[in-house]
Amino acid sequence: MAIPEGLNITPFSPRYADRVEEWIDIYGNAVPLAIGDPVEEYQAIRTAVGASEYSMLYKWHVEGADAVTTVDAVFSRSVSGIGAGRLAYGVVVDGEGMMLDDVTVAVIAPDHVVVTGGNPATQQSLARHAPAGTTVTERREESAVLTLQGPRSRDVLRRLTHVDVSNAAFPYYTFLPKAMVADVPAQISRLGFTAELGYEIQVPRERALELWDAAFKAGADFGIKPFGAMALMTCRTEAGMIMGELEYDNTVTPFECRMGWALDFDKGPFQGRDALLAKKDSVTGRVVSVVVDTGPETAEGARLELDGRDVGHVTMAVPSPALDGATLGLARVHRDAVKSGTALTAVTADGSKADATVRPTPVYDPERARVRA
Repeated sequence: MAIPEGLNITPFSPRYADRVEEWIDIYGNAVPLAIGDPVEEYQAIRTAVGASEYSMLYKWHVEGADAVTTVDAVFSRSVSGIGAGRLAYGVVVDGEGMMLDDVTVAVIAPDHVVVTGGNPATQQSLARHAPAGTTVTERREESAVLTLQGPRSRDVLRRLTHVDVSNAAFPYYTFLPKAMVADVPAQISRLGFTAELGYEIQVPRERALELWDAAFKAGADFGIKPFGAMALMTCRTEAGMIMGELEYDNTVTPFECRMGWALDFDKGPFQGRDALLAKKDSVTGRVVSVVVDTGPETAEGARLELDGRDVGHVTMAVPSPALDGATLGLARVHRDAVKSGTALTAVTADGSKADATVRPTPVYDPERARVRA
């Protein structure tokens, strides 16, 4: 299927566009819903290695003498305390403590910090806090980002680089700003959105296809497959990982979307800190996992009732292989409905009803052991 008019072509799309039957819009970019069989794509991520691209995410480069203090004024965690080669995941909230974005931060140098996220409001917040001489620019068009996800992702990466990518040398949530991957200058980051061992490889945009071809050659005997959004959404739903405009928007605080742990109130002032402290003890809801006794298409968006009272809604629903194909959803619910085992009623758009049950979050690898392996 041709890429829809008005959407941008991503750096790697020439390698799979002719196999895509449906595209979705991610930040103005055409992203495949699936490239082949989405079930096989999911299985590759869980049992072997899957490859996809994250080139569409915004990359805000904060540069200047006050780069670290600028990001520290907006980001919920201590940027000055991250340490060389480490990544930090956290949130950006507005002045009222409401969610704007969940982002990762990498300190490239004392005068260069990169913030990766999905909401242009983050750039606006950074720009407001940047003093004269410090700049904030969005530069995603300069690079291509290939992600390798799955238990064999390290094996593939080892064939592409001379860098030591062992667990001891390259632990979870660290990055290497300068490496050679398939003879291409690259930044390698160890993270992902699947609850599996994984890496993101960022290269100059014009070298994207060289990296793609080398990765698929290196991963051929490990069962590497390209994957689209459907497989990724299944993995992230099982992993309980949140997304903007689904599990959160600017009507909720980090406490309500499972991100309260990322608020470092001891670091000093940051945008929204005082408002968050004032709201901390009055949280009304929570993101939870729910199993719904109906198909995913019917469950997604359904209202949830507890004893006849509306207590929330399903944000996304997928058939979960980790639960033998049961319909698994993430849901935003009132605090009365957050306890695991709570029986709810899902009410769909046409008024039909189905049983739903709150489950512990996440349902897949709750100890996060696989990503740290």
